Amino acid sequence: MRMTLAITGASGAVYGLRLLMRLTQARVETHLIVSKAARVVLAEEEGLVLPDRPSDWQQVLRTRGIDVRFVHCWGEEDWHAPCASGSSAPRAMAVVPCSMGTLARIAQGISGNLIERAADVALKEGFPLVLVPRETPLSVIHLENMLRAARAGACVLPAAPGFYHRPERLEELVDFVVERILAQLGMQHAGKKIVWQGGEHERKVD
Repeated sequence: MRMTLAITGASGAVYGLRLLMRLTQARVETHLIVSKAARVVLAEEEGLVLPDRPSDWQQVLRTRGIDVRFVHCWGEEDWHAPCASGSSAPRAMAVVPCSMGTLARIAQGISGNLIERAADVALKEGFPLVLVPRETPLSVIHLENMLRAARAGACVLPAAPGFYHRPERLEELVDFVVERILAQLGMQHAGKKIVWQGGEHERKVD
């Protein structure tokens, strides 16, 4: 499978990094787009400094245990990337985390950069598109944009981890959200599945 992963400038960059790791562990060819604002957040929250040139990102990502053999890196203005065209785009996309500005432009069909264009392609081609906002509280504008995106075919999946599996570590909360993203992308086998069991919980690997 081929997919596009975009990381934008909302807090919660760890979700995008963890999803990237899971995808490469499952040997999924991933086209990675990181916005300029996301690079700032990655540096602040994760201590991960990506160079200006996307061609140099792989070396940095490798230090986080990411199998870069399956990662293609693109900047916001790389219009020659496969995800910019419906004829060659990967068949799924996730924006993790998705800033409110990015969500608004996707909902309005504005393709001002490669992330927005790739999302527009996913919607018009009917490919799975998962948007993972991490914002609180939400204004009426945010809610209306989410509704518009959902009506256009996107899955709006807020980064809201559950607690019924009794997490003991921060990583378990992150994985909860990542697992839900994988399920929406049709790749639940790539991660662990947490199942509600009426007061009990079960964790298993598909």
